[in-house]
Amino acid sequence: MKALITGASSGIGLDMAKYLATMKYELILVSRNKEKLEEIQEKLPTKVTIIVADLSNEQKVKELYVLAKKENIDILINNAGLGDFGYLTDTDLNKDLELINTNIKAVHILTKSVVRDMEKKDTDTYILNVASSAAFQPGPLMSTYYATKSYVYQLTEALYYEEKKKKTNVHVSVLCPGPVSTNFNNVAGVTFAVKPLKSSYVAKYAIDKMFKNKMLIIPGFKMRCSKFFGRFVSDKFMLKVIYKIQKRKAN
Repeated sequence: MKALITGASSGIGLDMAKYLATMKYELILVSRNKEKLEEIQEKLPTKVTIIVADLSNEQKVKELYVLAKKENIDILINNAGLGDFGYLTDTDLNKDLELINTNIKAVHILTKSVVRDMEKKDTDTYILNVASSAAFQPGPLMSTYYATKSYVYQLTEALYYEEKKKKTNVHVSVLCPGPVSTNFNNVAGVTFAVKPLKSSYVAKYAIDKMFKNKMLIIPGFKMRCSKFFGRFVSDKFMLKVIYKIQKRKAN
């Protein structure tokens, strides 16, 4: 059994790799950080293939899919993602486009391509796309990031239903965690206003739920409550709340 994980050099992706390694899965780990991948390859108690790739580059994503097809993977975890902080008019356009290419285009290409191959298999296969609780509402001061995660969330749930209707053996899940203690905070230039969950907990929770064919995976009781009660308030109210939360991140 083989699993491909993008964004696997740290955080949730790394902890997912560690957890799947305990289940004796062979791993294909993807990241831009070659040194970290090589360290992980040496430490994990399973066969690990490493791929150094910038997933904001469409050609690199397509090359990664060719390898995934050749390896006949059983699990695809689209975990790689970027973030940025600031007013939309202040953030750098090139960084926005890099974020969109990584968070949306790469996920779309890999998901669409891999699911076609998985549908032909007689055994159970899994696609886990990592979105965020940010997917559930607009996000002033992180507008591009929130919008990309909403795309991942909506796309994945739609695919889940399509695969159910087609009665395939492909199980599709979307992970929408709240704040998690990972290197993403440093890259995006933010600190969280609430206590983040441990990455190892989120990774294990997500993998366990994925294997139980859960469509929407939200770790943490508080975030599940937030998702439930969020449907009872207006969009304008949520904008005010999210803006205040985001504003605290910069302090």
